[in-house]
Amino acid sequence: MSDFKIRNAKADDMGRVLQLINELAKFEKEENAVEVTDEDLIRDGFGEKKLFHCFVAESNGKIEGMALVYPRYSTWKGPTVHLEDLIVTEKMRGSGLGTALLNEVVSYGHQLGVKRINWEVLDWNEPAINFYEAKGADVKRDWDVVHLDEQGIRNYINNIK
Repeated sequence: MSDFKIRNAKADDMGRVLQLINELAKFEKEENAVEVTDEDLIRDGFGEKKLFHCFVAESNGKIEGMALVYPRYSTWKGPTVHLEDLIVTEKMRGSGLGTALLNEVVSYGHQLGVKRINWEVLDWNEPAINFYEAKGADVKRDWDVVHLDEQGIRNYINNIK
């Protein structure tokens, strides 16, 4: 393994975390989709109402990866954790950093006593799919992700009034 460490993120890491989020958005061909700001991340991750937990991975003193999780509840299983994003910079892929981050997420979920940890992966991202399946994850290829975005929410609300 390379010389890196995984730690809980701090509020002053959120600028770099946002850079990683933008790097992922570019990789996923959605570079204009990121609306969250580092101020949003600080408020939502470290403010009065903490909405997520974030881990960062440092190599040679620089943050090269992150994993952001938050609690969910399954009507079938009970408490779960959702892994929103696990991001490793391109130069650090294959170094073991992604495994170390995923290990931290799974350990965190285990410590919380959750019944499941879930996340999504794009169907064309074969390296990520192979990585997750090699770790024992069950990639549900027969499920579709459903989103109702901000405009969709407004439209929905306007139609039920």
